[in-house]
Amino acid sequence: MEEQIEQLFQWIDQTATIIEQEENVPYLEAVIAASQLLFDREMPDDLEPSYDKSLKDQLGKVHLKDFEMEVRRKAMQLAILKGMKGATQQHHYITPDTVGMFMGYLVQKFMQGEKSYRMFDPACGTSNLLLAVLNQQKGTEIAAFGSEVDATLMRLAFNNTNLQERHVEYFHQDSLKPILLEPVDVVISDLPVGYYPDDETASGYDLKAEEDHSFAHHLFIEQSLKYTKEAGYLFLTVPSFLFESEQKEQLQSFLKENAHIVGLLELPESMFKNKQHQKSIFILQKKGTETKDPKKVMLAELPSFKDAHAMNGMLEQINEWFKNDR
Repeated sequence: MEEQIEQLFQWIDQTATIIEQEENVPYLEAVIAASQLLFDREMPDDLEPSYDKSLKDQLGKVHLKDFEMEVRRKAMQLAILKGMKGATQQHHYITPDTVGMFMGYLVQKFMQGEKSYRMFDPACGTSNLLLAVLNQQKGTEIAAFGSEVDATLMRLAFNNTNLQERHVEYFHQDSLKPILLEPVDVVISDLPVGYYPDDETASGYDLKAEEDHSFAHHLFIEQSLKYTKEAGYLFLTVPSFLFESEQKEQLQSFLKENAHIVGLLELPESMFKNKQHQKSIFILQKKGTETKDPKKVMLAELPSFKDAHAMNGMLEQINEWFKNDR
């Protein structure tokens, strides 16, 4: 599999580099064009003969059908990561694969036995997390939705989804404004962290700040709950300092009223350059007429994903929780 990922990444990278140089566009824009070419295999009109030949030569080297879905996703992820190197904006950030795999495992455990359901990522970015989680849900029919404000990330998400031959309905908009979406069974998201600049939109939220800008990650939690069905589940990566900020009491009372806290799993510190940027997976269930708090909240510091022995021990603990404490 690693060889295939490398082969497909090299093709996307080489094709994007040709497009980048010929059309004088940023590398990420060229990745969008290269992935589109790979998917629909249609040459643009009126190209210079040498440029036309270069792209046709590239097309002759690979066929999408020769690569399985996870190979396609990971090859695109590598190309996107290369394009984002040096990008200073925090929202130009891709969720690590290990987090996507673990979150996919959690969704599978909580949704076991469900034949079909609806899933939404309100901050989908390039859709790497959403597609990683979807790829792990075997034998289940999932209607998937994503929302993203950044136009480049949205186009990458769209092409990523095409390469996966999946159907995802996307909303290109500010996800903290009203979304034309019926509530879903599962929300997954790597939440944007920081301040939200639009005070007028924030003013409609219970979790708005009394003064200055509101925390975007607080507003996203509230918005995510709004678009979750009663008794539905949310799997969110949040800053590990979530309950240490000056607005923690406001957040705690809001959650107490609207959700059951099911789990808080701290991601390994080794994944983050700086302890201040450390994140946790926060699991919530939206309150419903027949829901109740778990017997025990699932609390854990996750070991390094590279430590197979420690990770197996953690998975055993999670299985025990499902048997005895859910």
